[in-house]
Amino acid sequence: MRRCRARLALAVAVAAVLWFYMFSPWTKGWPNFWVVMACSATILTTLGLAFTPDREVLLKVKNPARQILAGVVIAFALWGVFWIGDKVSAWMFAFARPEVDLVYSMKRGLPPWLIAALLLFLIGPAEELFWRGYVQRTLGRILGGERPEDKALVITALVYALVHIWSFNFMLIMAALVAGCVWGLIYRLRPNMLPALIVSHALWDVLVFIILPI
Repeated sequence: MRRCRARLALAVAVAAVLWFYMFSPWTKGWPNFWVVMACSATILTTLGLAFTPDREVLLKVKNPARQILAGVVIAFALWGVFWIGDKVSAWMFAFARPEVDLVYSMKRGLPPWLIAALLLFLIGPAEELFWRGYVQRTLGRILGGERPEDKALVITALVYALVHIWSFNFMLIMAALVAGCVWGLIYRLRPNMLPALIVSHALWDVLVFIILPI
């Protein structure tokens, strides 16, 4: 158990360093945000799978058609939540829309089709495998006390949001928190739906950044 905790701490620390490099005003944009994001996704997925003894169980997909359909439904539903949230936040806060526009400015540097491919086939799946498939799953197993899975959901969602803090972008941090809570809650209630969450995360990324920007 001690070894499991140490590995989890190391993996989360690596994620924090990588997100600092991607988003901090001192390091972001070099050499290219999407290249760094793709490399980070690869590193974290590798760590998560290497530190998961029963990865065969984690990667096993039951009812693939149902998982894909559920993932598509979740992605579009979450897009709708963010569309409404964007309108409400823009009405409430003067800084909201400019901060959202700053997030979209990260699309510069690569053609849209390549960004979409990276999000769909690498970055989206990798983030879900790491944050839900490894971090939240592992926390649910090693935390003591009552309702450890609930604690794992909250901690994972908070850490996922906090690693974005170096962007100094309130809207991005809140977006990460909301999305992390949604995916985390679904995983808490239905751990066997991890493949659907992978599909939803990947598709939602593409919808928000490329196909249907908010």
